[in-house]
Amino acid sequence: MKRRFVTLDVFTERRFAGNPLAVVLQADGLDDTTMQTIAAEFNLSETVFVLPPGQAAHRAALRIFTPKRELPFAGHPTVGTAVLLACLDGGNGARAMVLEERIGPVSCQVAPAGDHGHTSIAIPVLPTETGAPPSNPALAAGLGLAVTDIGFGAFAPSCWSAGVPLVFVPLKNLDAVRRAAPAASFAATFGPCASYIFSKETIDPDHDFHARMFAPHLGIAEDPATGSAAAAFAGVLVQCGLADGEHSITIEQGYEMGRPSLIRLTLTVAGGKLTTASIGGGAVFVSEGTIEA
Repeated sequence: MKRRFVTLDVFTERRFAGNPLAVVLQADGLDDTTMQTIAAEFNLSETVFVLPPGQAAHRAALRIFTPKRELPFAGHPTVGTAVLLACLDGGNGARAMVLEERIGPVSCQVAPAGDHGHTSIAIPVLPTETGAPPSNPALAAGLGLAVTDIGFGAFAPSCWSAGVPLVFVPLKNLDAVRRAAPAASFAATFGPCASYIFSKETIDPDHDFHARMFAPHLGIAEDPATGSAAAAFAGVLVQCGLADGEHSITIEQGYEMGRPSLIRLTLTVAGGKLTTASIGGGAVFVSEGTIEA
């Protein structure tokens, strides 16, 4: 059976930048094994399968797969699919949309514009700390760095999840971020978690953080833009003393891959606690066709 798909570049305003995404629009009847096989065939960070929603008021149900396994939630698939569905629905007016994912319903604000658009999504589950990180020497060895590269200001390694578990590793400057790469001990150090490294030093002075993400256990050697990590990063920021109030944070990622991406993280802190958070960014159509499955 021929099934229509569209690819988009996400967390960017232009083609051939950002994080590529494949969306299979006619996924009815596909079983889990076939979806995983198709995701491996596309071999992108994530592939989305669009299904009828469980509730009539919702726009669609999504299944999200990396080349190796399914995820309960991911940011760039949600942002890109929301833009795609809004564009297919027609009209250029901003609108609300709810997408059903394994983590639960995800509320989106979408502004489509023909073959591109912008989505802001409310984080469905606020980030939680998931345990103690590996030691700094183990982290340094796993990333091919020196121990002195790790940490700056109030930032120290920590483990957080907003649907996908990550180890957050602050690095003192851009040079350390650029030198980082999974080493022989990476799998033993990080286990089932992805590694999200970041610095306060950025390429664009108007941005707030520079980041990279490695997740070889998910079939993602490096990710150009990681919305679920940005969502969990809200917890890191609050833990490190972000003041009460509303904050807008711009995270640059993917520059080392030649895929510059921008993720907008908006969060509200009250009484020293995170109360709301959302992530947003652009998406643009790149290609479309059919896949036999």
